[in-house]
Formats: sequence, structure tokens, C-alpha cells
Amino acid sequence: MSNRRVGLALAIAAVVAGAGSCAPPAAGTLPTEDDVLSYYRSDRTLRAEIAGNVAVLRVEQSVDQLRRGGTLWAKVGPYVFLFSEETKRLMEDFDGLAAVRVTTTVGESEVASALLLHSELSEVQWARALNIAGKARVDGTERMTLLEDLVDWGESHTDFTYNERFTRR
Repeated sequence: MSNRRVGLALAIAAVVAGAGSCAPPAAGTLPTEDDVLSYYRSDRTLRAEIAGNVAVLRVEQSVDQLRRGGTLWAKVGPYVFLFSEETKRLMEDFDGLAAVRVTTTVGESEVASALLLHSELSEVQWARALNIAGKARVDGTERMTLLEDLVDWGESHTDFTYNERFTRR
């Protein structure tokens, strides 16, 4: 039997053996759309898809929130979800993921999008990201500089785009 067939047989055996267990997914696995949604809890409308080896989370953002918060709230949206325990665990549990993308929308219009590569953050950087995002979530409405810090961190560690309709001054 060739090495390729042996590898395939071992992979199939691992899947069958783990089918009824609560063990974490096998190396190189990808989540389903339902798996992705199960990691994130929010009162906002969430949709998920798997595009190749990228988990894409689409989050509905409130028009009122954008009116009140302007450009800063339009930019910070993806980072609130991207730099979270949920994203960190998703990447740890499904090492077949190359990246996670979070896109915020208003209706059918995309507001902002950010792509975080699986390999971008070290453990120390994850700790820093979670700290920055946590402070922004808790106190960002009172201290806007915390939201600015999160946007700065996000722009330094992701591939991002902003819709000018929502972010021009």
C-alpha cells in the first residue's frame, strides 16, 4: 500500500474513531457554518459561511449605532468580534482554518471587513488583543479612545476594508 493510501486509511480511521466522542476536531479540519455560529453569541443577526478555508462571519450593525458613533463605530465593528475568545477558540479547535473574516453590514451594504490570518497572533499578542477588545466592549461607549485603540490594533494585524459611504468624514 502506498504512503498516500496509508495516510488516507489512517485519516478515515481517525474520523470514524472520533465520530461519537467529544474530543476536539482532528488536525486540519474545517468547521461547518453551524459550527462557526455556535462559537459566537450575540443579540445581533449573525450569518456564517465557509469560503475555502476561511470562516466568514457576517454581522448586522445598527443604522442608529452608525449614526451616533460615525466613522469610529463603522470601523470598529469587525474587530469587536474578531479579537474575541470565540475567534481564538475557533482557530484553536479548527486548525485547518487559514483565517477568520468578520464583515459588518447594514441591510445588504457592507460597512467594514477584516481578515485575521490564523498565524498572525502569537499567544502573547492574543492576550493583548483580548485585553484591548475587552476594554473596548466594556467601556468603549464612555471612553472612545478604547475604541480607537481597538481599531489601531485591528488595522495593524488584519487585512481590512472600509466602505467609504460609512467612513468618510
